[in-house]
Amino acid sequence: MTLEIAARYLHFISIFAIVAALSIEAFSVRPAMTRAEIGRISRIDGIYGLAALTLLAAGFTLWFWVGKPADYYSKNFLFHTKLALFTAAGILSAWPTVFFLKKRKGNPDDIVIVPVHIRRMITIQLILIACIPLLAGLMAKGIGYFGS
Repeated sequence: MTLEIAARYLHFISIFAIVAALSIEAFSVRPAMTRAEIGRISRIDGIYGLAALTLLAAGFTLWFWVGKPADYYSKNFLFHTKLALFTAAGILSAWPTVFFLKKRKGNPDDIVIVPVHIRRMITIQLILIACIPLLAGLMAKGIGYFGS
């Protein structure tokens, strides 16, 4: 029971950290930024990545080891949709992460142009992540289960 509570807590805290980090990125990234600003965004992006890994660890713990039986999740199409949205957001996060890591190096006062597609990918990630709580709420009501 203690492991389940800890896993659920980590799961929720990770979700909050992901939303916070993505929101900060979405509102902070501008068309032109200094390398120093990009360095700060890169650290925020690192928090996002760490929170995503923590979320996955807690989620897999809840799915396979504690709490509800694994079939509760495995046989629910909304759960699979949640996984697909999270995976899509994770894949989209690669481009901004690589951009920030590359562009933070150099003179801190240099101006770097941030391509529109980088800003757009951050916004799309935020939209995808924002859909997940709705699916979780529907799952909690038993919607989406296709098992017997």
